[in-house]
Amino acid sequence: MITVYPVRKAGASMRGINHIVTNLLSQRGHMFGWVPVCLAAGIGVYFSLRFEPVDPLYLGVGLLGVLGLIATRWMHEILSPIVVCMCLIGIGFSIAAIRTHSLDAPVLGWRYYGAIEGRIVGMDRSASDVVRLTLDNVTLDKVSLNRTPKQVRISLHGDAALGVKPQPGMKVMTTGHLSPPSGPVEPGGFDFQRHAWFGQLGAVGYTRTPVMGLELATQDWQLWVFQVRMAISERVRTVLIGDVGGFAAAVTTGDRSGIGQEALGHLRASNTAHLLAISGLHMGLLSGFVFTVLRLILIFLPYIGPRIQARKVAAGGALLVSTGCLAMSGGNVATERAFIMVAVALCTVMLNRRAISLRTVAIAAIIVLCLRPEALFGPGFQMSFAATTALVAVFGWMRDSGTQIGPKWAQPFFLVVISSGIAGLATAPICAAHFNTVAHYGLIANLLSVPLMGLIIIPSAVLAAVLAPFGFEAFGLHIMGAGLRWILGVAHWVAQLDGARGYVMGPSPIVLPILAIGTMWLILWQGRARVLGIIPMIASFMIWAGGERPLVLIADNGSLIGVMTRDGRASSKEKGSGFVARNWLENDSDPSTQLRSAGLWGAGAKQVKSVQIDSYKLVHLIGKKAVEAQGSCQVGQVIVASVKVERNLGPCIVFDPETLRAHGSIGLYTLGDEVKLISARDVSGDRIWSAWPMERPTNKAGQKSRLILN
Repeated sequence: MITVYPVRKAGASMRGINHIVTNLLSQRGHMFGWVPVCLAAGIGVYFSLRFEPVDPLYLGVGLLGVLGLIATRWMHEILSPIVVCMCLIGIGFSIAAIRTHSLDAPVLGWRYYGAIEGRIVGMDRSASDVVRLTLDNVTLDKVSLNRTPKQVRISLHGDAALGVKPQPGMKVMTTGHLSPPSGPVEPGGFDFQRHAWFGQLGAVGYTRTPVMGLELATQDWQLWVFQVRMAISERVRTVLIGDVGGFAAAVTTGDRSGIGQEALGHLRASNTAHLLAISGLHMGLLSGFVFTVLRLILIFLPYIGPRIQARKVAAGGALLVSTGCLAMSGGNVATERAFIMVAVALCTVMLNRRAISLRTVAIAAIIVLCLRPEALFGPGFQMSFAATTALVAVFGWMRDSGTQIGPKWAQPFFLVVISSGIAGLATAPICAAHFNTVAHYGLIANLLSVPLMGLIIIPSAVLAAVLAPFGFEAFGLHIMGAGLRWILGVAHWVAQLDGARGYVMGPSPIVLPILAIGTMWLILWQGRARVLGIIPMIASFMIWAGGERPLVLIADNGSLIGVMTRDGRASSKEKGSGFVARNWLENDSDPSTQLRSAGLWGAGAKQVKSVQIDSYKLVHLIGKKAVEAQGSCQVGQVIVASVKVERNLGPCIVFDPETLRAHGSIGLYTLGDEVKLISARDVSGDRIWSAWPMERPTNKAGQKSRLILN
């Protein structure tokens, strides 16, 4: 007996296929925006691996990707976009791998104390508000050249500041401590080892010995630019003193060493810290101001004006000024990103194309990802392109639909409000994920501050630059200082408001990628199916909200333990390892201090801290005396020592600095009836930048260290 059910089923299937084909065909002409998304996916795959791929693998993947792109010329128009997407993912994977291996440089593999000699190629301030020097051409006592890091960074503490005044290019010598770049402060956290690898920073440390200046090293163009930058910064801070001068130096030269931590904290609490960086806002305002002024001058020239294309010439002039701004900023990643965006926009003006569009944003993203694929994971890249993409998409929709908010005479005000709101909304999840904070009054602070950047600060900075050859730059700087003083005042006022800053828990590593996929689908896909992008966006926030923090955290050198309690995370020490403690608390969405956190542990010996976790006892031995006094341990105990344990303590698991060096920081999680210890190495894997020991060490019972308690 024949029924009609199979016929209806086949017909429904065909209709579904036809619907998919129709949707794919409707995307023609709008696929270019997906190119950087696919490249980013390939880059993300490379960095998420837990092993380092061998050369033939990533080179072969890249070659197959290129050949696949060529082959799409002869493919069906339905199959072609899918193949192109897969090829771009492979190319992104290969680009990330090639970039990573091209920066291979020695990394210090041990703690070093001794003479340190090198040339100053960078100066900034640490989180503890002390000067830091980045040195290249490094020489370390009794360390061979093939094991000496290409660059090191040292903080100047105590008497070190009494030495010679550091100058760009100066060859200096001191005696200090150096260590390898540390891994994540907790499993899955920010990986400073990877960050240092891409900066070719092979060691970090500090000195308390006065720094001696030997001589000015051999000059090159990069060093010359650095010297000019620092000279401009010093001149600016001479005219404008205090935090205002430090703010002005940051805006003009990228040198943030002159602004204090209190002012920086106020800017962060009010969500105006982005004004410090020479980013898309500054570069856009600068190029726009120069473009407008040049175009007006050229138009009103009596003979030349009518005979030249003032718009194109002005765009070329603005591009030259933007290039100079890039050089004077030090060429950091944020400024490079902003320059590429502005350069693409100005070039489209010279080619009679629309200056700002999603295609322009895509081109800038492709260039950045190809040059610096590691930037994908930085908050600067994510926030700048999130804000730019959202602004272009929303204003493009308003332009195409003819939407206008408010009367014409109030359009400038409404545009500022809309721009600040869109940019703030687009960057808020990224800011919260990276910095665990939400500025509740950030929109108010930006509405009161951002307009001054375009109306006063950027024009006065250009005026100061024009007057500088004649010695009258102070006139422009004082005008600039008035605007910056207002912004600092707004930041201080907003930061003091009740509830100005909220705190959120650090999300799972998969949250931002899922959120980005949903957002890109919502913006780039054409047709009603674009609303499907809301599903992964909602899913990302649900995953974030449902996340759990580790019950116990152990620092990667055994110096600190943090245990979650009903009142927050209890720290095993009142001071010491402050950076680690602060990061743990921030990731817990806890704004308290380490001192308060230590008070949650309760009374007890200062050098021996213990806590019962289900049927297991965790003991922290602080200092050599505590380790020497420790007797035999039992099964079910986990001993964490801040110094090396020289003897066998028994059948328990022992983590000392030597063992932890092979595992990194450790987090303890409860999964049902199982207590699981997960290390940073378990999460990040063995990568080229990790520098883990080849084999995991044995524990003090003579057995291989294991990280599962069951």
